Amino acid sequence: MVTGPRSVEPRLLRAFLAVADELHFTRAAARLYVAQQALSRDIRRLERELGTELFGRTTRQVTLTGEGARLLPYARRAIEAQDALLAAFARSAPEARPLLVDVNSPGLVHERVLARARALAPDCELMARYESGLTGAAAELLAGRIDVSFGRFAGLDPAVRARLDQQPMRYEPMAVVLPEDHPLAVLDAVPLDRLAGETVYAGAGNPCTPEWTDLARQLFAGRGIAVAPPAPLAVGEEEFRRIMAKYRNPVLAGVDFPAMPGSVLRPLVDPVPLSPVSLVWRKGRKHPAIDALRTAAAELAEEEGWLMCPEDGWIPAIDALIMMSRD
Repeated sequence: MVTGPRSVEPRLLRAFLAVADELHFTRAAARLYVAQQALSRDIRRLERELGTELFGRTTRQVTLTGEGARLLPYARRAIEAQDALLAAFARSAPEARPLLVDVNSPGLVHERVLARARALAPDCELMARYESGLTGAAAELLAGRIDVSFGRFAGLDPAVRARLDQQPMRYEPMAVVLPEDHPLAVLDAVPLDRLAGETVYAGAGNPCTPEWTDLARQLFAGRGIAVAPPAPLAVGEEEFRRIMAKYRNPVLAGVDFPAMPGSVLRPLVDPVPLSPVSLVWRKGRKHPAIDALRTAAAELAEEEGWLMCPEDGWIPAIDALIMMSRD
């Protein structure tokens, strides 16, 4: 008779999933808030209990073995089921733990959604976080370090999307940030074809925002507009001003991008490119404050026409499909 393990501790499956997601033991250990040695022990124990090697390890990389890949969907379902069970029997008091809401960056309309949600659920504590980029935030959502974020859901890896829920919230018109003495700065709005020959910064190389760079590449394709090569992220107004003055590359942004010294923000037109924004949370995560955020997002979208796409709007086909699949 062939027998297998009689039971597997959920902790070992969580360790396996963290390493499978990161393919890096140090990052996986940091994600789980454990020592790398403890994580390695858990993986070895799981491999012993299952009687198979789950990861290939070299000094340069970690890879899933065939058996590791076979375990992956089973482990995800098991942990999702445990999370659902724990959520069903968790303390009902909303104040048990604050809800951590990633609003990306200061000054965006996401802060208005958060403010409306706080008014709708005054007994809940909703605290703002600033992750800046849905890809970066998604890892934090899945690790349980934040609870809600905003961004372009279609730009995430399909395996990550499968573990998250989303509610379409807004088609945000896109804009370009220009040096204040740039020839196009005199225009009230910049036709997209006027950027031909320009090299536009769109976050290339930023590991937190590849969904934004991908959107830019699709928008610029065939239009003679180049995406600026990877560069360190300018942090702070003064550094942004210095970099803008030195390199003079236009910066792709949303129309809500906050004012920066030495630059002007101009909406893009002909066509109007749209950045699709969804409210995003971990699948199975239940909390009255998430319900309040969803209500707040829906109310503001209705009041301000955030989900109305202009006739000359541009959006990638996959984004249009996802944005139409509203809960």
